[in-house]
Amino acid sequence: MNDAVRPARWLGGVALALAGTLLVASCAKGNDSATTGAKGDAAAVGTQTPSVSAHGGHGGHGGTFSAPPAAPLRPSERFVNVKLAEPYRPAAPAGGTDEYRCFIVDPGVTEKAFLTGSQFLPQNSAIVHHAIIFRLDPDKVQAARDLDAKTPGEGWTCFGDAGLEGSGWVGHWAPGANETLLTEKVGYPMPPGSQLVMQIHYNLLASRGKPAESDQSSMRLRLTDGKTDLKPLQTGQLPAPIELPCTAQESGPLCDRDAAVKDVVQRFGAQAGETVTGLNEFCNKGKPPVAGTTQHCDTKFPAKATIYATAGHMHLLGRSIKIEMNPGTPKARTLLDLPSYDFDDQAIRPLPKPVEVKPGDVFRVTCTHDAGLRRQLPALQGLPPRYVVWGEGTSDEMCLGLLVMSPEETPRA
Repeated sequence: MNDAVRPARWLGGVALALAGTLLVASCAKGNDSATTGAKGDAAAVGTQTPSVSAHGGHGGHGGTFSAPPAAPLRPSERFVNVKLAEPYRPAAPAGGTDEYRCFIVDPGVTEKAFLTGSQFLPQNSAIVHHAIIFRLDPDKVQAARDLDAKTPGEGWTCFGDAGLEGSGWVGHWAPGANETLLTEKVGYPMPPGSQLVMQIHYNLLASRGKPAESDQSSMRLRLTDGKTDLKPLQTGQLPAPIELPCTAQESGPLCDRDAAVKDVVQRFGAQAGETVTGLNEFCNKGKPPVAGTTQHCDTKFPAKATIYATAGHMHLLGRSIKIEMNPGTPKARTLLDLPSYDFDDQAIRPLPKPVEVKPGDVFRVTCTHDAGLRRQLPALQGLPPRYVVWGEGTSDEMCLGLLVMSPEETPRA
């Protein structure tokens, strides 16, 4: 398998087209709204002080979410508010505790515009784990409406991606991540008639055995009038496999890798197993998976691009995550280093200066997980120990680096 090309459907199925090749995407967290700092112009290489409390809670759950005050509008910008058409009561399928549900919302774009910021507002933070925002071009909107119409209840089930071809990732939210505004003149293109899909991950671990709660989340969008031409943004994703065995003190049927993979497939469908297999084939160059606490993956970049910000995402067993560019060479540099990963702080980190990327540059994401944290986390207590592989659920794991970037070859709106 060529380093510059990956299958379009594995890893949750979200594929980012880039100069005729693919960088694979997946479920993610953080918020990559597109443009000057609600938190200020933070440095990009974020580090955190090690803390036991970094793993003591379940990001954003159990309390009322309150977004920080919005940064002032800049010239040509306006706010547009959208929300779910009606409350939705999630129900996890296949005996699991997680549901991914997609909802189409209309920002009312009638003329050329750019999305330069977004603030997702979870109405029920006790069950909303994260959200990803996808753009639908006008010619894809009817397919989304048809899918919504034929699915019982509001929206449709959508593990991995939006369940629609041609949907583009334009924003996301997770604990600790709010509107991040870049100072550069950049934004996500919003052609006239385009709409958005909010993919919301509902985590029902805390409500096991209780009546399901409902949610009617909303979102505040920052749109330009389109008169100023901005550099178009895309969100690139750098995944690595998870092969985390049970600790020496743990035992049980799911500590067997094959049984654990079958369990993920049962809860999330065949694509979940394809993701586990595809990640290992790509990242390990066809070699068998090797169990361990630390895994990494190298991705060769296929085109010229400018990177403006980074972020990293893991679940509750995550200890550290790093994104490196051209590791092991004289051009090596670190773009993100979180030596003590905090699930409650998944903010986008703007780089001090944009980084120019050339075809052939290599990006490495490295993650360390700790199965011993299962004994410490209230959210995971009562669940059977398992060999952990890549999975969509809160009790599963991920290793994902995010790049907020502008590829040279991407056409403008």
